[in-house]
Amino acid sequence: MDSDTQPKIALHKFSSCDGCQLAFLNLGAGLLSVFEQFEVVHFAEAGPVADDVPVLISFVEGSISTPDDLARIKQVRANSRYLITIGACATAGGLQALRNLADDDGWVESVYATPEYIDTLDTVTPIRAHVPVDAELWGCPVNGTQVLNALHACRNGTLPVVEHDKVCLECKRQQTVCVMVTRGLPCMGPVTRTGCGALCPGYARDCYACYGPAENSEDGILRDRFAGLGLNNKQIEHRFTSFTSAAGMTRDVNRRKGTE
Repeated sequence: MDSDTQPKIALHKFSSCDGCQLAFLNLGAGLLSVFEQFEVVHFAEAGPVADDVPVLISFVEGSISTPDDLARIKQVRANSRYLITIGACATAGGLQALRNLADDDGWVESVYATPEYIDTLDTVTPIRAHVPVDAELWGCPVNGTQVLNALHACRNGTLPVVEHDKVCLECKRQQTVCVMVTRGLPCMGPVTRTGCGALCPGYARDCYACYGPAENSEDGILRDRFAGLGLNNKQIEHRFTSFTSAAGMTRDVNRRKGTE
């Protein structure tokens, strides 16, 4: 297809680890299909850099943690027909949002030799806190199937279908034995949306909630269950405040900042 008629897409990085951009590069043959059907105008991880070109779809990795991030995401939104956030950082603040629960000045001073040069916002927030988002693809990292489905949906003028089922339902569909029942592991599957294919339970590991909160989840019941497994309050809080700490999976954690 002629590049002049190909829909344009862009991948933008904000505060993140690059893992969701690597999900694109790991598509294999699927990536070749993307380049055949779309013109990738901005994807610094892969080479092309043109962050101010109007595009059909902008995929955004990473959270908003600096004043520069805040200004840049507004420009990305203005240049995009569809803005799709990918991964836990963009959809839920990511691990860097854990600093919302801590003494931010203390962290900066302990990590950087010259903290006066560090310019950050008071809190780390997901993309939707600042601009309209058309779809959110959760995960840490996002998976390739989600990305390809989103590309084709938007090209056809629709939004991608986003999973809302719990990981527990995915385990049942795959006939995966429950690791919490059989092994006593503190699995987050009962309150976490699927999308990963129940990857961790499939390897006899407990879910770490990297796909964020599922609909109609009752975290209080799961907290009580974790306590019954022998976890103390700190260990339970850790389970609920990792990849998606800004997603509302916890019971108003930000309000409790500094109280524990």
